[in-house]
Amino acid sequence: MDSSNFSLLITLTFFIFFKGSLGAKFTLVNKCDYAVWPGILGTPNLETTGFELPKATSRSFQVPTGWSGRFWGRTGCNFDNSGNGTCATADCGSTQLECNGNTATPPATLAEFTLGTGAQDFYDVSLVDGYNLPMFVEVNGGSGDCGSTGCVDDLNKKCPAELKVDGGGACRSACDAFGNPEYCCSGAYNSPATCKPSVYSEMFKSACPKSYSYAFDDASSTFTCTGADYTITFCPNFPSLKSAGDPPAAEEENGGTAAVEEANVGSAWLASLATGGGDSSSSTKSLISYPIYLFLFLSFLLVLVTNLMSQL
Repeated sequence: MDSSNFSLLITLTFFIFFKGSLGAKFTLVNKCDYAVWPGILGTPNLETTGFELPKATSRSFQVPTGWSGRFWGRTGCNFDNSGNGTCATADCGSTQLECNGNTATPPATLAEFTLGTGAQDFYDVSLVDGYNLPMFVEVNGGSGDCGSTGCVDDLNKKCPAELKVDGGGACRSACDAFGNPEYCCSGAYNSPATCKPSVYSEMFKSACPKSYSYAFDDASSTFTCTGADYTITFCPNFPSLKSAGDPPAAEEENGGTAAVEEANVGSAWLASLATGGGDSSSSTKSLISYPIYLFLFLSFLLVLVTNLMSQL
């Protein structure tokens, strides 16, 4: 093998095995029948910390490795031409379109990520701070368990009266509503041994079995994947927004209707989330990718050994 082909094989192998070092592409999709204003908090800062996402649109951007942070959807927002205003739910308190380092005011459904540097990503959908929107995290590519997760049920319709926000647009956590240490896993209850699920967190868990329902709900709520891209969909189980009576959907920068179509959630996946079942699609992707990676790695080793032998 000549030096050019050898270099090409090394480059291809390096790209496949170390794609994760380049970061991950995140696509936010709005399938609600109203606008959502995503908020973003994380380190390092991304290109935006808050923006408007009209219905039937999407927006994509690159997130670097090592990034750790959260995404959420604000609703009922009213911003003026200067970007000043507030939101009815999950407001970040900046009084601006950009959240500028502020997190969501509970209650808010949160998608949380820590992107590994050449290693596993960790991610979850959390209801620890309450709930305001259905949310679904879909994994695109990657290797490992790579399960999709989220809360696709409308908990606002099931929210107990004592947790319901005025107007019914969100459902508070028991910690936020009552402030008791046993609900907040604080003080004497600040350990997995002492902080147990409450009747309220169990209600959340029953409706959304793959989501965090209280502070120490790690075992069934934290997911890992390596070298993947992610799609976060708001209101994934709502009817399609592209009905015959709808006008053509507008396209957002770096995204658009094509990304919305790609992010459509099949009924089988929704049924899996509702019952706590596994993600067969992601598992199939992983099973397919392993033989490819193994073949390329062994091919690289064979070429390397042959090249070394020829120089002896």
